[in-house]
Amino acid sequence: MSVLTVFDGRQPEQGEQYSDFVTINYQLEQIGVQFERWTATAAFSADADQDTVLAAYADAIDRLKSQYDFQSVDVISLSPSHPDKAAFRQKFLAEHIHDDFEIRFFVEGRGLFYLHVANKVYAVLCEQGDLISVPANTTHWFDMGENPSFKTIRLFTTADGWVAKFTGSAIAATFPSLDDLFPE
Repeated sequence: MSVLTVFDGRQPEQGEQYSDFVTINYQLEQIGVQFERWTATAAFSADADQDTVLAAYADAIDRLKSQYDFQSVDVISLSPSHPDKAAFRQKFLAEHIHDDFEIRFFVEGRGLFYLHVANKVYAVLCEQGDLISVPANTTHWFDMGENPSFKTIRLFTTADGWVAKFTGSAIAATFPSLDDLFPE
């Protein structure tokens, strides 16, 4: 189940949680974030490659590309046995921005997006079937947990794809992790 936790940016120990889709969507719309629930219809083997995943969702991807003029689409997939999971986690945990608008669709698994807007931090637990956007120049970070298990389609408005500008802020380290907020 998707969950939104809204924190005062200076009080990471206190957050207000929402699990109702309508409320989550409303809260995120206020900061320009698109949040939708789609039916994740395809099931994949653990070793399914990018082409297989993109082919399964080709119609939805084409619609989004047409709607937003996306220039780059890829798939990121991590499992608990991935040899570089710790390095990937650290990279995504660092607060950063992108010059372009991006969308993520969770085909499988889960992850926690943190959006740092004004004086608040919006922690969005995304699970299979969730689509979330990150507006251009929105400070954010992503936690996949110590034992990641997810597959997402990422769409970007630039041909370069995922290009982060790290803020240098240590804010991400002060907020509860995916494993702290939502232990499995």
